[in-house]
Amino acid sequence: MKSVANAEDAVLAAAKDMLRRGLVEGTAGNISARRPDGNIVITPSSVDYADMELQDLVLVDPNGGVLQAKDGRMPSTEMKLHLACFEAFDDIGSVIHSHPIWATMFAIAHQPIPACIDEFAVYCGGDVRCAEYAASGTPDVGANAVKALDGRGAALIANHGLVAVGPRPDKVMHITALVERTAQIVWGARALGGPVAIPEEVNRNFAGVYSYLRANS
Repeated sequence: MKSVANAEDAVLAAAKDMLRRGLVEGTAGNISARRPDGNIVITPSSVDYADMELQDLVLVDPNGGVLQAKDGRMPSTEMKLHLACFEAFDDIGSVIHSHPIWATMFAIAHQPIPACIDEFAVYCGGDVRCAEYAASGTPDVGANAVKALDGRGAALIANHGLVAVGPRPDKVMHITALVERTAQIVWGARALGGPVAIPEEVNRNFAGVYSYLRANS
């Protein structure tokens, strides 16, 4: 089971980075990391990232039971999404849900983001699929995301945003930023006549690199 050393510090640092990069606004989005003891550190509900401190983070068990929370803080309303990912994939240590503008446009259109840049397949495993729609905060969001994440480092959440998974919050933040950058590039390429696909065999090889990195990070 993949876990993150100093999970609290890693989650807070990623939360500040996510805000700095403009991948969320205010209190939107959420970040979690699995500790070596199997419990999960997750960002709280309704706390601005600019003001967030270590003591604001919430500790929950794998079933979502709150183990530690300052002044009655509640875990993110999308906790079920995070728990579903950790339950489905024991080779990940962190989950990041964000609302990046360009990637979310694809999520609203229910269109995948194609793996048309070399590094995309290396770090994401292939096209980033769009999960089936489910109402925010419901268990179906997590169940649908897990299906779309099969063999991938990220998936679009229909009409909502993006979820990415990986070994540590900083690595997952890299995937999140790469998906957002690629979404913008694909949008521009379509204005020029459409992106030209990388040969399927090459993308399969890149996906193999992704699988290796995921297993050995």
